[in-house]
Amino acid sequence: MKVMFLGTNGWYSTGLGNTSCVLVESEKYYVVLDAGDGICKLEEYVKTEKPIIIFLSHLHLDHIIGFHVFNKFRFTQSIKVYGYNGTVNGLRIMDHPYTAPLNELPSKIEIFDIEEGKYRQPLPFTCKLLLHADPCLGYKFELDDKVISYCTDTGICKGIYELSENTDLLITECSLKSGQVETDWPHLRPEDAASIAREAHVNRLALTHFDASIYKSKEDRKLAEIAARNIFQNTIAAYDGLEIEI
Repeated sequence: MKVMFLGTNGWYSTGLGNTSCVLVESEKYYVVLDAGDGICKLEEYVKTEKPIIIFLSHLHLDHIIGFHVFNKFRFTQSIKVYGYNGTVNGLRIMDHPYTAPLNELPSKIEIFDIEEGKYRQPLPFTCKLLLHADPCLGYKFELDDKVISYCTDTGICKGIYELSENTDLLITECSLKSGQVETDWPHLRPEDAASIAREAHVNRLALTHFDASIYKSKEDRKLAEIAARNIFQNTIAAYDGLEIEI
């Protein structure tokens, strides 16, 4: 199973990367985590007819703006989009006069609202609300006998611990630098993410969603990786184009 980081920036794109999007290719599915503008690269990786399933954390623009480019895709398989209650209505922003409506695209897209809970369809996953300025879901997926958790745009909360417990890979955010504090829009520092990984008995930690206004260089990300590794050694700071085998 491969995990590919198509967008690792938070807030806006820069020369370092696009906004949030992770692709997990399993035996049966292409699982896409968030639809920031990094999703524009999706056609470079989708080479078979396996279903494409998109899971949205929340509706902030840096996590959904990638739907603006879907008109260029010519996928023939089904594409299903899942997000917290309000996603179906929320994605109606992808309509005239702003962009091409999702129901008029060359690729057929179905959108579904979900609540916190455990699901068996379209694949086994659990989702819980995280701590953010607006409702935001974190996910835990069971794929190819592995467990992957995706928790972005969150402060420290019960949900991220529960979703991270005993996972093979935790993909989580690193919006803040060491020593920074943000209370109105909760986010994580590298030490926060590493402490969660250690306490939740995670096997591997990948940091992503680096606030573009704060992390302005590769060196900034490397320092975050070093800070996290002081607490949890098996940490990597993700970058656009990174591929991880699980």
